[in-house]
Amino acid sequence: MWAEITKLGSMQRPLLNTVLETTFEPCSPIRYTSPDGKRTFVIGKIVEVNEPTLLSHTYVMTMYDEPPTLVTWSLEELESGNVMVTLKHEGWAEASTVMDKHGKTWAGILADLKHQVETGDVAMKTKLSHAFMSAFMFAMPAKTKTENV
Repeated sequence: MWAEITKLGSMQRPLLNTVLETTFEPCSPIRYTSPDGKRTFVIGKIVEVNEPTLLSHTYVMTMYDEPPTLVTWSLEELESGNVMVTLKHEGWAEASTVMDKHGKTWAGILADLKHQVETGDVAMKTKLSHAFMSAFMFAMPAKTKTENV
């Protein structure tokens, strides 16, 4: 599971077909881009990494005008050999208009991660969603263009 969450340089299909860029060093930048690098969807800074159990980083979704929040991935290996993943997204401003949307998106991402790790592939529903998003990438807000971030 750690390898999938921290995969660099290639598409992370469960994470909305994004490509992760970072060095995982504290205070270093982290970004999730489109596969072609023309769009940047999430930017932030690494807060803490304790491989293979903890990844914490600030999080700003470029298409929204919201202050940074904090995303923390915690992984715990269970006696059964399975891994329990806990994802915490906190630090939302009281006036946030997107917090609920993110909760639903994270639930889908976690389900897709589980499916990817168990089967080696994402669900058909996810593939269709990715194809739709890719076809309409041109319609994304201009502020997601990498040169504008």
